[in-house]
Amino acid sequence: MITADFLNIILITLGGILISMGVHLIPVGGAPAAMAQATGVGTGTVQLAAGAGLTGLVTAGFMMNVTDSMALILASGTVGAMIMISVTMLVGQWIYVYGVGCPAASAKVKYDPITKDRQDLYVSQGTEGHGIPTASFISGVIGAALGGLGGSLIYYALLSIENGLPEADFVGIASIFAIGLFFVNAVIPSYNIGGTIEGFHDPKFKRFPKAVIASFVATFLAAIMGVVAIGGM
Repeated sequence: MITADFLNIILITLGGILISMGVHLIPVGGAPAAMAQATGVGTGTVQLAAGAGLTGLVTAGFMMNVTDSMALILASGTVGAMIMISVTMLVGQWIYVYGVGCPAASAKVKYDPITKDRQDLYVSQGTEGHGIPTASFISGVIGAALGGLGGSLIYYALLSIENGLPEADFVGIASIFAIGLFFVNAVIPSYNIGGTIEGFHDPKFKRFPKAVIASFVATFLAAIMGVVAIGGM
């Protein structure tokens, strides 16, 4: 039983690291993006990452009512988060293009690393870009996939702990810990990013190793407390 609990701690820690990496890939523009003065979605890092991650947790939780297959549960959480962030970015793009009237353009690179389209020609003077260029969109989908995979992995590991709790209480406590761990690993990268980020092509993305190390330490300690609190060890 101790071996199984230790494995769950490892899986929870791995999930936290995946979430931390995923947050660095999601294009977050904050308040400047809300005014079409920066590239990305016009909201904060934690809100956007948590939204994608919680969607992944919900879809993973629903799948656990249907099957015990770990692969299907993780896949469900991953796809759920990818769909959520894709829809958010797509609707935001419609508003930027058809509502505000600005083209999607990155201010961090001269050419989009995926489409090779020129970017600097379309960046309005005095702004840090606007909209969600193709590279940022693809980066966001990848980031959501990592976040959803990490979140569902944490949820699955917590629900794999053997204890004598009633099912309703067990699911409730595991959900609280899973959501809490997700927020911890969404806040740590947000401090590392320090504002806005466009995705994997943004120079700030190179900072992710620091956040991964911090998330590893924080999640490992939280995982031990979570497993013990739920009834493991």
